[in-house]
Amino acid sequence: MSLADLTFDHWRTLDRDTAARYAGEAARRVDGRLVRLDSTPHLGGVLHHAVVERAGEEYALIPGGRVTVGFDPDTWQPMPEQLASYREESLDGGFGFDEDPRAHLARVMTPRRTVTLPTVLMAVEPAKLPEVPGLVPALLAGRGLRLPAPDEWEHACGAGARTLFRWGNDCPSDTLPYGSGPGPQHRPHAFGLRIAFDVYDTAEMTADPGSVYGGDGGEAVCGGYGTFLEWLPLATANHNPSLADFLNGPEGEDMFEDFHARPVIDLG
Repeated sequence: MSLADLTFDHWRTLDRDTAARYAGEAARRVDGRLVRLDSTPHLGGVLHHAVVERAGEEYALIPGGRVTVGFDPDTWQPMPEQLASYREESLDGGFGFDEDPRAHLARVMTPRRTVTLPTVLMAVEPAKLPEVPGLVPALLAGRGLRLPAPDEWEHACGAGARTLFRWGNDCPSDTLPYGSGPGPQHRPHAFGLRIAFDVYDTAEMTADPGSVYGGDGGEAVCGGYGTFLEWLPLATANHNPSLADFLNGPEGEDMFEDFHARPVIDLG
């Protein structure tokens, strides 16, 4: 058994005892301890999620290997209510959005792609930025940590799901994409992460300054862009380019505490 051979596809085939052995090895490698191994229904099967405690913080095991991330707007079939929201709320609101919602998605979502990723430990909860974005990588490196690459963040969030959101393609109109209501963003996550569940409070920077995932600081909600676009910042592949520009611009220097970072521990 070697963590170097552990991939997402292999992880999905494991029984509980074998998964526990892999997770225990990951914990030993970082001088941590395995504190939780659970399973959740996922993509028609069951997926284990393992949580390791290290230095008082919890990290989830994220198996890598060859995985598919990103989103293909050309193959997306919007639900009738999503299309109606975009046309009647977003376009009629005069905000200057593209006539075709697929064109809008093409601007804010990363393209579908296949990548090869390492198996890592990733923080279960993101931490608020302790300093302006430019200083965060060095601060994390001093603790043996790093920021996730965009590919890693998307894989960790979606866990193999190719839908718009990690829970599917739907964005319900009877609940809100923020707060503690009963929305799908609060369902148990396949890897055990707390991620992309509140558009106001879960925006996360990555190793790419041009990519901020998990929320838009409430821009779409406050702007009245319409139900569909209010939910869209929680989409797995939405890298929020305008928010990334804001975070890395002069305004971000004064508001960095409103953003988060999710530390990663390498296992190689």
